[in-house]
Amino acid sequence: MAIAAVDADDRVHQLILLTERLTDLIAKQAVAFETHRPHDAAQHVEETSKLANLYRHESMRVRANVALVESARLELRQRLMRATEAFDAVLARQSRAVEAAKIVTEGLVHAIAQEVASQRAAPATTYGAGGMVNDRPQHGAAITLNRKA
Repeated sequence: MAIAAVDADDRVHQLILLTERLTDLIAKQAVAFETHRPHDAAQHVEETSKLANLYRHESMRVRANVALVESARLELRQRLMRATEAFDAVLARQSRAVEAAKIVTEGLVHAIAQEVASQRAAPATTYGAGGMVNDRPQHGAAITLNRKA
């Protein structure tokens, strides 16, 4: 999908709308991660993905052919630059929020794995037939950690 514009002003206006909507969606995702509610970020994933793909495509198109936007009114081009700067700022914010959530999640997984390992290391004392102490380790489920997760 591509932007179908009648002239440079129309193209720039559509790029502004696209950039502002994408900025809004990514800001909502950043807030969701910052407030420890990552499941809220999933609400707009499909729309964000489609718009991000369109944004990437259109950005490459304009970079390859600046004539698509250079004849647009100065005021529109300036609005697009401001919208792009806001978009870059919100991307940086989202990146920090996602990285923080990743670090917390990895810490939780590591702590759980250590607890499971310590539980397995402790000998399980049970009573067998005739009231005799049975120190055989009990069989547990395996756990695998991937440091790259």
